[in-house]
Amino acid sequence: MSATATATATAATAAAATAAAATADLDADSWAATLTPRLAQFAAVARQEHVTRAAHQLDVPQSTLSRAMVRLERDLGVALFARHGRTVSLTPAGRTFLASVERALAEVDRAAESVRSDADPAAGKVAFGFLHTLGPETVPGLLRAFRADHPRVRFQLVQNYGEAMIAGLRAGELDLCLTAPIPDAPDLVARRLDEQRLRLVVPDDHPLAGRKRVRLAEAAAELFVTLEPGYGLRRITDTLCAEAGFTPKVAFEGEEAETLRGLVAAGLGVALLPPPAVPRPGVVELTVTAPRAVREIGVAWLDGHPDSAPVAAFKRFLLSRRGQLLPR
Repeated sequence: MSATATATATAATAAAATAAAATADLDADSWAATLTPRLAQFAAVARQEHVTRAAHQLDVPQSTLSRAMVRLERDLGVALFARHGRTVSLTPAGRTFLASVERALAEVDRAAESVRSDADPAAGKVAFGFLHTLGPETVPGLLRAFRADHPRVRFQLVQNYGEAMIAGLRAGELDLCLTAPIPDAPDLVARRLDEQRLRLVVPDDHPLAGRKRVRLAEAAAELFVTLEPGYGLRRITDTLCAEAGFTPKVAFEGEEAETLRGLVAAGLGVALLPPPAVPRPGVVELTVTAPRAVREIGVAWLDGHPDSAPVAAFKRFLLSRRGQLLPR
């Protein structure tokens, strides 16, 4: 092989190696991060079939747009356009690419409109979590009062137990939540809003059913029906029983307070529960005189998390309800 041929082959090999390295670099990174800034430019040129007109539409210099399209083709390693003087037409690869690009750009538009809509001061969205026991009466009353002044604000309502709602705050799935007990964590802000008295609920044929008040220690020998571990009310029940000098003997565990009332009515145990929205037959609810049986209810949110206008307005509203959160 002549020296000239050898040099040419060496140069070709080097160019191929450079191209391969560039492709490897692109594969190692995200194609989306590499290509996204030029997708709208590509779509404009493809629709106009003219670089100058597309540059005018995008308000960028024609030379800048031309270089961007050459760079895009080089990065992909595919010819997207056939050039005909000042006009261009899509190659088969270009048509395939355009169809996917237009779908991607439309999805970006939808996403942008969605987040802008959710942040709209008048008609945005609040993702609001609350305990099941606050659902029948407390939360509907709060929403009615708030929407008197903010009639178009939308709510995504999530009923769950405390730990799940805290996880929802941290995952960005909730903006605010009403929970008990009030969480104490460095990444959260929590404010006490009200307290709710808990009652010892017994079957209506129970020996204590003729009483109005009871010391919790008097129920030490009883079987209890409680919420499952992880629920705030379960932690409060365990704590109050410990203060009364005993560990409750748990017969049944559930996920919802009214189900527990049904178990009590069936004679399967006693329970410490907040007042019901509607009195339930078959049970008697006794005031606990000692220890002081209450649960504190508060609002919590993620510290440092910026609020949209509707979330900020609803947060101010909740904080204004201190001492008036619960029906009396």
